[in-house]
Amino acid sequence: MNQNNAKPKAIIELTVNNHPGVLSHVAGLFSRRAYNLEAVLCAPMPGTDLSRMILLVEGNGRLEQIIRQVEKLHDVTKVTKREDLDHRFFDRIEDFVNIRPDPA
Repeated sequence: MNQNNAKPKAIIELTVNNHPGVLSHVAGLFSRRAYNLEAVLCAPMPGTDLSRMILLVEGNGRLEQIIRQVEKLHDVTKVTKREDLDHRFFDRIEDFVNIRPDPA
């Protein structure tokens, strides 16, 4: 992630129902609250009707409020603040996203 950005980061893990529109509802909550979502990973959990979302967010004073709001969303079944994961967890993904395509 941007090394010049001195803002603290936090990782939130969500377990959500796996169906269309759930990511949109989660992102919409962040948008309505004017809270930036730095990065998102989402994948279905094998053998279930659930998905796991890993969110990288700013770790400021509004974090607990955002967690309480996310917990209220209908399709969110569990919210965990992942203090055991470092925000650098997302660095390799940023490297992948920043790969420049070969010129055509």
